[in-house]
Amino acid sequence: MTFPVGASATIEELEADPHPLLARLRVAEPVSWIPVLDGWLITRHDLALRVLRDAATFTVDDPRFSTAQVVGTSMLSLDGAAHTRHRDAFARRFRPAETRARFTEFVRSEVDRLVGGVAAGGHAEVRADLAGPLAVAVVTEALGLRGVTAATVRSWYDAFVAAVSAITAGRPANATDAYDRLRTKVEEALGERAPDDPSLLASAARQLTTDEVVANAAVLMFGGIDTTEGMITNAVLHLLEDPDRLALVHREPALIAAAVEESARLEPAAAVVDRYATEDVTLGEARVAKGDLVRVSIAAANRDPAVFADPDRYDLRRADVDRHLSFARGPHFCFGAHLARMETATVLQALGRLPGLRLARPASPRGLVFRKPPALQVVWEVVP
Repeated sequence: MTFPVGASATIEELEADPHPLLARLRVAEPVSWIPVLDGWLITRHDLALRVLRDAATFTVDDPRFSTAQVVGTSMLSLDGAAHTRHRDAFARRFRPAETRARFTEFVRSEVDRLVGGVAAGGHAEVRADLAGPLAVAVVTEALGLRGVTAATVRSWYDAFVAAVSAITAGRPANATDAYDRLRTKVEEALGERAPDDPSLLASAARQLTTDEVVANAAVLMFGGIDTTEGMITNAVLHLLEDPDRLALVHREPALIAAAVEESARLEPAAAVVDRYATEDVTLGEARVAKGDLVRVSIAAANRDPAVFADPDRYDLRRADVDRHLSFARGPHFCFGAHLARMETATVLQALGRLPGLRLARPASPRGLVFRKPPALQVVWEVVP
C-alpha cells in the first residue's frame, strides 16, 4: 500500500499547524504510514478509540516507548497486571471525591495568589505567570516533595518534556541529570517519613520499589505539569480569541466547564500517544505488522466530523464534547483529569474578574507532542 499524503508530512508541519494535514489524512488515509515518524498515524476517531482500548494488541510496553527511554519503566510504559500495580499505587488518591476534598481549596488559594500578584500590573504571560506556576505548585503538593523550589521542579519537567519531544521527532535526547536530581529528592522524602505516613510518595512506596516510585513521580510531572499548563493556556487562548465567547461565559458562568472541555477537544495539550502492535493486524484498510509503531493522533480524532459537527469550530454549547479523547481511553485513561479540569476552570474563573481582559497579541499552539502557545500575553484595565 502507498500513502502519498503521509509521505508528504514534515516535522515542521506537524509541530506548527497539523490540523489541515490531519484532516486530509483522515479522509484519504485514516491509517497512514508517516516516514518522518517511522510509524503509522491514526486520525479517525473510531480507529483511535479501538487502539486506545485494546492494550493487548496495541501496547505501550516496548523499549522504544519515548517516555520509558527518558524515565524508565512506569505506569505509562506498562500494560496488564504490571501496569495495574504501578497505576493503583498512585491513582487511588486521585478519585473525584478525594480530589475535590484535597485540592479545591489549595488550587483556589494558589490561583488567587498568582492572579493577585499580577493584577496591579495590567498584563501577564499566561504560561510563565499563571499556568506553569500553578501546575508546578499542585504537583509538588500532590507528591509531598519538601524543600524543593518551584523553579527546580520546573527545570526537571522541562528536561523530561524536551527529551520526549526530541525522541518522538527522531532526535537524540538526554534528561539524566534532571532524573538523578528528582531521584535524590524522592529518596530524601521517603527516608524522612514514618512507615504509616499517608502522603502520596510514602503510600506508593509501600507497593512499589524506590526506582518505580521515582519513575512514576516523573510521569506525574508530564500529566500534572506540562499537559495541565498546556490545557490552561489553550483554554485562555480559546476564550480570548473571540470577545463574544468571553462575554457569553461572563453572562453564564456555568459554561466554564464547557469552555474547559471544548478547548481540550479543539487543541489537546497532549496531541499524540504511542502504541506498538503486538501482532500483525488490519487497522482500517492498512496492514500493520507486529512491532510497528502505531501513533494515535488525539488532535485528529477530536476533530473527526463523523463525531463532532463542524469540528474546527469552538462551540461552548457542543452537546457531545465529552466524546473527545484528550485524556485518552482504556487502561491508560488519565487519572488526573479531574484535577486538571479543576485547575483550568479555577484559572478561567479568576481571570474573569480582570476588567477588559484580552489578548495582547495573537498566539498559536505549537508542538509535535505537547501543544500550547510558546507564550500567551494578555492585558486588562487597571482600576485605580
